[in-house]
Amino acid sequence: MKTIAIFVVVAVALAQANVLPYTSIRGYLENSIKLADQIREREERSLSQRIVGGSPSEEGQFPYQAGLLSDIIGLQGNGVCGGSLVSANRVITAAHCWFDGVHQAWRVTVVLGSALLFSGGQRFLSSSVITHAEWQPLLVRHDVAMIRLPSNAIISNTVAPIALPTGDLLNQNFVGEAVIASGFGLTSDGANISGNQFLSHVNLNVISNTICRISFPIFIQPSHICTSGIGGVGTCQGDSGGPLVIIRNNRPILIGITSFGSPLGCESVMPAAYARVTEYVRFIHQHL
Repeated sequence: MKTIAIFVVVAVALAQANVLPYTSIRGYLENSIKLADQIREREERSLSQRIVGGSPSEEGQFPYQAGLLSDIIGLQGNGVCGGSLVSANRVITAAHCWFDGVHQAWRVTVVLGSALLFSGGQRFLSSSVITHAEWQPLLVRHDVAMIRLPSNAIISNTVAPIALPTGDLLNQNFVGEAVIASGFGLTSDGANISGNQFLSHVNLNVISNTICRISFPIFIQPSHICTSGIGGVGTCQGDSGGPLVIIRNNRPILIGITSFGSPLGCESVMPAAYARVTEYVRFIHQHL
């Protein structure tokens, strides 16, 4: 009882301070509908403009990257997320891209091999999504889900699965390592979707969970991995579920799934948290 009481007091204090990471995923699906509408509008404009005097976005740089557009029960419009192709017919993403504690998606459009969300690439409709059995929206724990595609993706130089950690990598915490996050989301706080709102990426550094826990007390677990926000860099709205990648021997390896950041903003210099893939290799293999 004493432990529960302490938890409640801490949670209330954090909520009053507006630093609960849950606020960054609670209602995420509905909140990202406006973002999806902006992305669609800008893509339509830029496609017409790119025919003359423009340049195509670079494709194939992140062949494992998936874009997700979710259809949400009781709501009009689409939610926006990212994901990673881990086999010819499986995409891993964040559980809150399917159920965010408030809203439930019933179908996702998976986009592969395109730097745009609403056009190009290989596109699949799926309602076959498995969230982790211990997914807890309130505490943002086990924020992992697997999407089953109705057919195999055509593997090419623009569409290819990403490798999972194996061997010694399974025991590494990656603290101090340089990593890459990618996604279709916003590129700055308060930004509007721009005409070149294509797939983008950012170079980040992994920090220890001890340091990360200072920003997100009671939330950070061994099953999380965090990156530094110093310099105002990190993931932002629309990037949820996307990959955090380390390069080994010129080969990208998935080590994180974008989960949550600070409700104070993407440029707040606060860390960002991800599901630590080494903790979920068994879950992934069970559902491949």
